[in-house]
Amino acid sequence: MTTIDASLPGATVGAGELAALRAAVAAAEPAYLAELERLVAIDSGSHSPAGVDAVGVRVAAALTGIGARVRTHPDPGGRFGANVVGTVDGGPGGPRVLLIGHTDTVFPDGTAAERPFRVAGGRATGPGVCDDKGGLLAGIHALGALAAVGPLPFERVTLLANADEEVGSPSSTPLVRALAAEVDVVLVLECARANGDLVSARKGILDLELTIHGRAAHAGVEPAKGRSAILEAAHQVIGLQRLADGWPGVTVNAGVIEGGTRPNVVAARARLEVDVRAPDRSGLERTEAAVHELAAAPVVAGTWVVIRELARHWPMERSPAAARLVGHARALASRLGFEVRDAATGGASDANTTAGMGVPTLDGLGPIGGDDHSVDEWLDVASIVPRTTLLAALLLAIARDPATARREPPGQA
Repeated sequence: MTTIDASLPGATVGAGELAALRAAVAAAEPAYLAELERLVAIDSGSHSPAGVDAVGVRVAAALTGIGARVRTHPDPGGRFGANVVGTVDGGPGGPRVLLIGHTDTVFPDGTAAERPFRVAGGRATGPGVCDDKGGLLAGIHALGALAAVGPLPFERVTLLANADEEVGSPSSTPLVRALAAEVDVVLVLECARANGDLVSARKGILDLELTIHGRAAHAGVEPAKGRSAILEAAHQVIGLQRLADGWPGVTVNAGVIEGGTRPNVVAARARLEVDVRAPDRSGLERTEAAVHELAAAPVVAGTWVVIRELARHWPMERSPAAARLVGHARALASRLGFEVRDAATGGASDANTTAGMGVPTLDGLGPIGGDDHSVDEWLDVASIVPRTTLLAALLLAIARDPATARREPPGQA
């Protein structure tokens, strides 16, 4: 009898199981593509709650079709669509896993008609085809394949379809936190990078508003009485851009600047919106402190700066638990006939939130795609079956490897 060495990444998933998962995913590929076309045909920009809800209805139906219990969580403020949560129950004693994708896109109403879904040259195109409608469907189809080949070896698997991820999850973050607090592992269904990489690390992001206050005066008659908030804003921008010098991986960008009322009035007020990013928590905290130091020492006498935090996403750092998940994914992909690597990226996702809580998290588990947020967004059709099979197999490996469910020290209070 052959003994399986459970310490080897991916070894607990048998060859017959891999073949059965691939066959189940391949059999459902036509349904995947048909549903992807239906989802892409729905305008679901973050600020179009009716469209987001229309996508959510279809996601809920698909989850129900694989035996999930489905709940919807409307936005209390009514600004965004409803989050959809599907839960598939297994047996006692297994791990609890959370999959996260999102139903919203960055595109305004009318885009689906302007750029309808199409497949050409091996690529599917259309708004949201990659980010993240293709990823959402991969999660649903992976769970469907697992259910088709045998009983789920989990206590439960939950899939969250987030309705406002593209604007930073302002409404859904409490739900993400609540769900993540009850699970052992999180897999995020953003699509793989254009080169096929998974995502094991993401920079942290801090969005700040700096309001500069000065004193108005007639710019022609008595300019000396004025204290120009715009001039101080210019000094602040220069100082902010210099903060990243010598700090590897840190970026600071003043992306919005506005102020003043008329050209013949010394400006009494100006406003900046600033994006700060860093690969680790200490770097983000160090840069944040430097921003406050800069604001506390204005160059223009008589001006002062007030800072307000708009949003914060702690970094998703490549933890030992995430590295173990990557090891399983690499080994399973090799057995499926392709190679995967993992990478760090500067963008944020809900993975930042869950990893910041100390929950082992891996991202980029949808099919391969690229040019997100642009008219050229695409999904590699040939990657749908192998990548969805990989996701299903990774879930199986997680269920059989207790070491993947060990929480890290929380990165966020």
